[in-house]
Amino acid sequence: MSSAFPRYTFTAIAFHWLLALAIVLAFSLGWYMSDLPFSPTRVKLFNWHKWAGISILALSGLRLLWRLTHRPPALPAGMAVWQVRASHLSHFAMYLLFFAVPLAGWAYSSATGLQIVWFGVLPLPDFVPKDKALADTLKEVHGVLAWTLAVFVVLHIAAALKHHFVDRDGLLGRMHPRRA
Repeated sequence: MSSAFPRYTFTAIAFHWLLALAIVLAFSLGWYMSDLPFSPTRVKLFNWHKWAGISILALSGLRLLWRLTHRPPALPAGMAVWQVRASHLSHFAMYLLFFAVPLAGWAYSSATGLQIVWFGVLPLPDFVPKDKALADTLKEVHGVLAWTLAVFVVLHIAAALKHHFVDRDGLLGRMHPRRA
């Protein structure tokens, strides 16, 4: 890949890959622990999942601030209009879900009456009242949003691979960590 392709900044690349790793780990942990019987291990995994969610929320805020103050590199010339629109729409949806998924999880935890204590040190406020019916609804909302984010992530990866292997337009190289 030629260095003629515009690149994201080192900070944008770091946010991208750190958030990607955190989301994959939190999703995998959430999927794994959801069917475990009640046990000390399940409680520990739920806490780790909550800590990951709050960390994702914080990273997403920082990433959004960076993105709003630093223009991304231009998309490759000659990209079809529908692809440009799909790219903008999917990125908007993912950013929205970066916030919605952990906020729904936090609200769910609040509604169950189980306060989040981030990394066992920082107690976070509950922002909805304890309410079993609300907790049941928020659990479903959190799950649906998480699976929706997973679908967008898979589409994002598929599009990046298509641009790399089929179009060979340098799009994937813009976010490659070893080229920063």
